[in-house]
Amino acid sequence: MGTNTLEVAVLAGDGIGPEVTEATLAVLEALGRRHALGLRFTPHRAGAMAYRDTGEDLSDAAFRACESADAILLGAMGWPGIRAQDGTELAPQITLRQRLDLYAGIRPIRAIPGVPGPLADPRAAGIDLIILRESTEGLFFSKDRGTVTQDYAEETLRITRHVTTRLARRAFALAAQRKRRVTLVDKANVFRAFAWMRDLFAEEAQAHPEVAFDAAYVDAMALDLLRRPWEFDLLPTENMFGDILSDLAAGLVGGMGFAPSADVGDEHAVFQPSHGTAPDIAGQGVANPTAMILSAAMMLEWLGEAPLTEAAAELRAAVDRAFREGLRTRDIGGTHGTAEAARRVIAALE
Repeated sequence: MGTNTLEVAVLAGDGIGPEVTEATLAVLEALGRRHALGLRFTPHRAGAMAYRDTGEDLSDAAFRACESADAILLGAMGWPGIRAQDGTELAPQITLRQRLDLYAGIRPIRAIPGVPGPLADPRAAGIDLIILRESTEGLFFSKDRGTVTQDYAEETLRITRHVTTRLARRAFALAAQRKRRVTLVDKANVFRAFAWMRDLFAEEAQAHPEVAFDAAYVDAMALDLLRRPWEFDLLPTENMFGDILSDLAAGLVGGMGFAPSADVGDEHAVFQPSHGTAPDIAGQGVANPTAMILSAAMMLEWLGEAPLTEAAAELRAAVDRAFREGLRTRDIGGTHGTAEAARRVIAALE
């Protein structure tokens, strides 16, 4: 490795996480040979199985390695029956978001040629939007802070000016690149916190006259994502709303196996598929690695200028080409497993 090598911390995690991670690293190795990317991938253990074996789901050593890395590539984490003492799921990915201040959860939802979706309208082929999920506060602020008694349970939603302003700036910057619009998703008709959040976004919108701005209530957006998803572009929203809507939106383009994501801050970033560990198919070699591969493309784009950004564009084009030319993973009714999907993407690169 040369002096310009970029360090990527790899957390394969649990369930299908190691499988889709292995497939993605094979694709990145092929891509690296073509572009001399200078990436070094170093594995670190974290997740539910790590907790089972060591008592820690994210050790201090693993966190420090992630903190010092140029980027973090994460498979999936969590497992049924392996829980923290309070009964909650083990989620080191949330710990990373909070400790590394990864406030912007970028979740692209894009129709891929050849991948069937549930909508019959031909305009569904043009679905290309981003859900921008605030990833450090909102209702998730209460993680490990909530109150549970015999008579009631209480979790607190928190929205701050500091985080919301940064989220708004990132939303308008992303929308400006796409030359479209920002639609804030909230519940401002009921909660003062969301009305205040809408005011903050409206203030930021004044600095970006080239980008259209509007807002929608989250329940109406859930309906409109089914009725006319091709009309939306950039959808920033509170943490819990983004968690829910990103799963719904993934279903419009083939499922969670096609939904990449990035949790980004001002200095650090984690790249992972939006899906979970899929215990029902773990270890069978049938998981769809596309979301993980596209998350890796987001990582390349985030890491820097050419050749990394060129490689990211080539990787996305190869995924499109592979599906256009007949790749059909099991989750969309095909027969191609994890390794075969990776091989076909590599072939499309060549």
